[in-house]
Amino acid sequence: MSSGITDTEVVIVGGGPAGLYLAGRLLQSGIECRIYEKNLEIDIHSKSLGIHPVSLDLFDEAGITSEFLDRGLKIKKGIAFRNLDRIGEIDFSHCPKPHTYILSIPQWQTETILESWVERLRPGTVVRGAQLIRLDQKNDSVELTFGENDGGQFLVKSRFAVGCDGKNSAVRKMLEIPFIGGSYPDVYVMGDFDDNTEFGTDAAVYLHEEGLVECFPLPNGHRRWVAKTESYADDAGVELLTGIIQKRLDHLLDGCTNYMISSFGVQHYTAEKFFKGRVLLAGDSAHVVSPIGGQGMNLGWIGAELANEALGHGLSSGNSYTAEFQKFSDTHRNTAKQVAKRAELNMHLGRKESSGLLYRLGTALMIRSPLRHVLARLFTMRGLGMWPI
Repeated sequence: MSSGITDTEVVIVGGGPAGLYLAGRLLQSGIECRIYEKNLEIDIHSKSLGIHPVSLDLFDEAGITSEFLDRGLKIKKGIAFRNLDRIGEIDFSHCPKPHTYILSIPQWQTETILESWVERLRPGTVVRGAQLIRLDQKNDSVELTFGENDGGQFLVKSRFAVGCDGKNSAVRKMLEIPFIGGSYPDVYVMGDFDDNTEFGTDAAVYLHEEGLVECFPLPNGHRRWVAKTESYADDAGVELLTGIIQKRLDHLLDGCTNYMISSFGVQHYTAEKFFKGRVLLAGDSAHVVSPIGGQGMNLGWIGAELANEALGHGLSSGNSYTAEFQKFSDTHRNTAKQVAKRAELNMHLGRKESSGLLYRLGTALMIRSPLRHVLARLFTMRGLGMWPI
């Protein structure tokens, strides 16, 4: 083991969106922290796209919204189709101001902005190439052992720690906290292409009898397409997705450059509790929800903000932190359950069994009535506990 012990107030394991945001907020509160991330660089696969208004409200408080707006694209409207028939639209302009839109920006750019912010606040906060291999809780501290790429090891000692290391969280496993849930039957293929539609900055959702098709605008004239498939495609190629789009929508993507293609299944998991002793869980370490609707990354930021508050109270109260951590766990588990239910609704509407007459009539009624304003607020994650609708 390398000589010496690094001391800090809070260790964050995992440098994704939730871990980076949490580090920035802790540093702004004057709390020393470090992030230890196993990957040497940010993954440029775009992954999540949408930053919802509730997250932009948090970014306003942190003073970091402007750079996201400079790089992102505002989606102000979603157009709904039943098969190829336009049945209405959901306009986000009726949502609470100032952020009456969903911001589209690839996740790698989001992480780049957040990491630059954290490093401006305190250079050297993000330590890459560090794999957690051991976690020990003491009466007054947490000791974490990390492995380096060259085979070396080093020890970090902190008052508290937070696992933000994804759905396969090493922190959660070392704490022996059960991860409860499973997989949905739904599977999809998605890809990013040059945009040759006439939708501009609008999103489009096709509730098709053969399966859901969605498309969302991206910056730089690109568009993401997502289509429900009958089975998981291990070797998904461009031809699979373009063929589905042509068959279901009679839309050709010929001549459009493809930038990414992948298949994905859908899972739902929630940790039995979001803390144990001096260690909290946030982001996908604590909860995994369906990506349909794009709420998972935003849920991670909500949890990180709550964790920031809990850690602040914990550090100022000496050993009387358990009540604050329990409050954090109870509050955020409730929020995660609400988000999971909304994500399930999004998936359900895109299934074949939802293409019957009653579903068609009900969907059209909601989108063409004043209920569409409520739907707009639900889709933009308003009304989650402490975040008013």
